[in-house]
Amino acid sequence: GINAEYMGFHPCASENLSLYLPTMVHQYVVLGRRKPSAQNPSPTVFRMKIFAPNTVVAKSRFWYYMSKTHKVKRANGELVEIHEVFEKNANQIKNFGMWLRYDSRSGTHNMYKEYRGLTVNNAVDQMYADMASRHRARRSSIQLIRTATVPAKECKRANTLQFHNNDIKFRMLHRLPRPSSKEYRKTFKATKPCCFF
Repeated sequence: GINAEYMGFHPCASENLSLYLPTMVHQYVVLGRRKPSAQNPSPTVFRMKIFAPNTVVAKSRFWYYMSKTHKVKRANGELVEIHEVFEKNANQIKNFGMWLRYDSRSGTHNMYKEYRGLTVNNAVDQMYADMASRHRARRSSIQLIRTATVPAKECKRANTLQFHNNDIKFRMLHRLPRPSSKEYRKTFKATKPCCFF
């Protein structure tokens, strides 16, 4: 079965389907260090970019990585600062490259993926959905190493390259005929509209 709480779904809202939406990730910058001691009065401050649905999960992931890399855990460490990072220009579509590693049923694998989106948060959402569908990888088993905005000439994946065409066109599959002016608009019509041309 699917763990509704893990996937970001509201567990108690079986009637209200509008609540059954996945939580969007946010980008946080977390700064932390080991607690000062007599041997080390001014410890090194570590800065980390974390993608998480909220600050609670961001702090938890920060201490997870700190315990793995620098042997610092929540008990002997302290947070210096945590703040959310927003996209500078969310009106222009960009190519995002992602370097990640994930644990599958057979081992640990490195991977590079490309996505197109308005924000890096949107691209990370696409990555989590893509990894879940193609590789059955849970969010907890994916470690996002690096993200970057990739110029069009440096993109590698065919799924991204197919959109790098100035003459690209998309067919309108569902067109509804609309009246030329307000006076010809009617509440009821004798025939249903034909929307396929």
